[in-house]
Amino acid sequence: MLNFETLKACFKTKRVDTRPYDQALLVVTLCLMAIGMVIVASASIQEGINISNDPFYFLKRHLSYVVLCFMTIGLIVSIPVRHWYEKQMLLLGLAFLGLFAVFLFGTEVNGAHRWLRLGAINVQPSEFAKLAIIIFLASYLVRRQEEVIDTIKGFIKPLIILSVFSLLLLLQPDLGSTVVIVVIMMGMLFIADAKLISFIGIMISLLAVIVSLILVSPYRMARVFGFMDPWADPFGRSYQLTQSLMAFGRGGIFGEGLGNSVQKLEYLPEAHTDFIMAILAEELGFIGVTIVIALEFYLVYKAFSIGKKALQHNLIFSGYVAIGIAIWFFFQIAVNVGAASGMVPTKGLTLPLVSYGGSSLLTIALAIGLLLRIDFERRNSEKKDVEVQKKAVRKKNDAKKKEINLDV
Repeated sequence: MLNFETLKACFKTKRVDTRPYDQALLVVTLCLMAIGMVIVASASIQEGINISNDPFYFLKRHLSYVVLCFMTIGLIVSIPVRHWYEKQMLLLGLAFLGLFAVFLFGTEVNGAHRWLRLGAINVQPSEFAKLAIIIFLASYLVRRQEEVIDTIKGFIKPLIILSVFSLLLLLQPDLGSTVVIVVIMMGMLFIADAKLISFIGIMISLLAVIVSLILVSPYRMARVFGFMDPWADPFGRSYQLTQSLMAFGRGGIFGEGLGNSVQKLEYLPEAHTDFIMAILAEELGFIGVTIVIALEFYLVYKAFSIGKKALQHNLIFSGYVAIGIAIWFFFQIAVNVGAASGMVPTKGLTLPLVSYGGSSLLTIALAIGLLLRIDFERRNSEKKDVEVQKKAVRKKNDAKKKEINLDV
């Protein structure tokens, strides 16, 4: 007879999620995109009338970007993750060329050279550089993790790449994207168990550089002082922030109702891009803001969860990429919401999947597609492991049965 331990082993195999991909990640992405289309439509009406006498000018463009995002996600999920690992230097080189091309062929908007004009659209290379840095650093950590852990040399090498990209971004100028890239890189190095003393030393040095950049730039200093006391100069350096705070104040708990924002009527600059959260707060109130923030941070949670599971299944490159994307999303969400609500100094960062902006939407769609592919490959790996485990159990049971038959 089969004993209890043998029967127990038969049922000890791990249950596997039979779904081919993370459906919750796709659902939250669709929800945020849908909310984004509604709020962009509402927030950009006056701006659209001023530019082209079409109240839905920005909505039409935004909708075309959303369609392109779906196509991008569909394409990316069909590409094996190993191809990204193999082409990481090519991606990094293209990101560098894009940032450099801005100085040769770039379009100036509000005093900054951050865009390349391609036909009817403006492309912002700094958005794509964020993902390129994540892929490069993930591949570096796969190849050189021991060096990163054991020596300061391994820690400093990726910082050279960071310095080059940061210089190109600061010359545009784009301190916001520079800080995002710094946070992504430092976060990924921390996850990779870099020496704490090296990590702290580099962090202090980078913080000193950022503070210096603020101190030597009059407009950055004005932003900081405006953040510290926005009502000291509400119609000058703090104008954008005070208008945003008024939008939050008018919204209250339940909001003024969809479409009833006053601040979007040319009072609040960049209402449909960097400060879309302020319009959302004014129209949908605390309840609407809470729902959107919950969805955004659930997106971050899913990215972290996918990265953690990939690392547990020894998919090291995939795990680091997913965690890098999670750090990027988390920091950008926190800064966008914090800037709109007066918790951090104003920065030109969009709210992922909600704000208007073709480059931002497409880059985030690329990241979502990568997450879905990583999760797909992890699930396949898990299924194979379970099949191997089942075969081992069956083999053990067959051997046990033979022993029993021999005894009989």
